[in-house]
Amino acid sequence: MGRSWARKLYPKPLSTQYFTYLKDVVTRLDFGPSLKQRGRTVIEIIGDGMKTSVKLGVIAAFSALAVGVVLGSFAALRRNKFVDKIIMVVTTAFVSMPSFIMGSLLLVLFAIRLKLLPANGATPAGLILPIITLALYPMAYITRLTRSSMLDVLGQDYIRTAKAKGVSGLNIIFGHALKNSLIPVITYFGPMLAYIVTGSLVVEQIFAVPGIGRAFVSSITNRDYPMVMGTTIVLACLIVVMNLVSDILYKIVDPRINLE
Repeated sequence: MGRSWARKLYPKPLSTQYFTYLKDVVTRLDFGPSLKQRGRTVIEIIGDGMKTSVKLGVIAAFSALAVGVVLGSFAALRRNKFVDKIIMVVTTAFVSMPSFIMGSLLLVLFAIRLKLLPANGATPAGLILPIITLALYPMAYITRLTRSSMLDVLGQDYIRTAKAKGVSGLNIIFGHALKNSLIPVITYFGPMLAYIVTGSLVVEQIFAVPGIGRAFVSSITNRDYPMVMGTTIVLACLIVVMNLVSDILYKIVDPRINLE
């Protein structure tokens, strides 16, 4: 009787609980039940949130990639010209401005003042402002990376050789310079995509987007520890996977790179 009461009062050692938790995560993707949302498991909450966060993050990430590469290449080709200086000033402003300030400004301007877009991110139209907010910082950073890398590539010997052989400017830019200047962008894009897909914590809170980022913030304030651990593990796994994808893309972009 005494031993049975003792087993109920004192749980298993922390090391045993920890390895049991890891075993359930690896073998069954079981992160346990939520402490605050009764009747729901952590994996169910993450799955529901990821439906919105993946759509939001993928659109924002690839929009930032496309615009950033174009602007960076254009700025490099117009080095020290007026257009280059304007692009650098604008991207510097976006890089230095925190996402919660940018999101708040867009919310006040387009949702409250102009009333062009809804402030709630629960509707398809309401996702436009969160997508823009998420895309501005990586777009500005990719622009600066592309410009710097492009300027370095344009000064290489093989570019001068191609010009001497009479290769057209478009072929030099798109066939040689741009392709080889994308390696730093790929390095940045992989982890950035994983971070955006899991949801920007502040942005989803500002626009009330029902994504994984908002659920993560709520779990912290509610002390829902299984939810915090589950979201952290999912984010870490996505970052590892995207880093692996980035390494594979290195080989595709530049065949001279050897993967070991």
